[in-house]
Amino acid sequence: MDWSAPSILVTGGASFIGSHLVDALVARGARRIRVVDDLSSGRLENIQDHVDQGRVDFTRADLLDPGVPGASVRGIDLVFHLAALHGGRGYVDYHQAACARNLALDGLVLKASHAAGVEKLVFASSGCVYPNYRQQDSAEELYLTEDLAGPPYDADNLYGWAKLMMEMALRAYHEELGFKSASCRLFTVYGERGVENHAIMAMIARAFIGQDPFEVWGDGTQVRNWTYVGDIVEGLVLSAERIEDATAVNLGTEERIRVLDAAREILALTGRAAEFELRPDMPTGPVNRVASNRLAAELLGWTPRTPFREGLHRTVEWYFSTKDRDEVRAGLEGMLVGR
Repeated sequence: MDWSAPSILVTGGASFIGSHLVDALVARGARRIRVVDDLSSGRLENIQDHVDQGRVDFTRADLLDPGVPGASVRGIDLVFHLAALHGGRGYVDYHQAACARNLALDGLVLKASHAAGVEKLVFASSGCVYPNYRQQDSAEELYLTEDLAGPPYDADNLYGWAKLMMEMALRAYHEELGFKSASCRLFTVYGERGVENHAIMAMIARAFIGQDPFEVWGDGTQVRNWTYVGDIVEGLVLSAERIEDATAVNLGTEERIRVLDAAREILALTGRAAEFELRPDMPTGPVNRVASNRLAAELLGWTPRTPFREGLHRTVEWYFSTKDRDEVRAGLEGMLVGR
């Protein structure tokens, strides 16, 4: 694909994942990139260099405000829709009303995109669309395949339901109106620019401030497949190039890692020693969430290239070289349940 040709909108493009996507698009030669972000969780500094160099046109705006979706997609060929009210496990569990606003946000962006003649929309969906009841046995060697998101539906809180509803809306728009799209189900993304409301970043922060005892939410046996942000971005770009029929694909590694083992790896990488304090009273989510990435390999030629330990090492190096201990210590507890 000639990335210099289309006019591209990245909603939420100053965020953790969104800013890495903007970097990737610039590297591929994209010349017309528009970013719309309300900076409620994103940081302008993540894309400031691109803005200063004239490679990105940035608008600070809330896509829920009247007129903003239409203005944002005007003259756009391709939309990467990453904007959402989101956070980590604490946010998803404790802020249901806020997550419910994503139902409106996604619908407004889709409606405006179709009305403006956008050629394709790539949606950042989530592993939260999968039924909770299928993810309750940490001893089961389970790999979630895309078809398991079907009935009986049991998405993960209102955040998961909003993602699932947008996927369904995209399929309906394709089947009835011919609108081209792809949905990418992202699994437990970590990496540089990540924030402390997600598990890996929270544990790195705890090591950074020397927390002892070292808190681990749940009993530590929860299984996840933490996926490096660079691999996620590659999957988003390939989906824009190769999927048109609203197919949903998992973007996630198949490395099965227990939360407690991830915590031990972080302490080892950072040269810290601490006793663990397990917190089963805190939100944990499903105890067994790992993607199958076979469909992404088949349709996109995509498989994650960054092993967990390698990506973790990069992330720890970035975090330790850019953060201030006093600021992290003062803000960590609020970040764990916020944005």
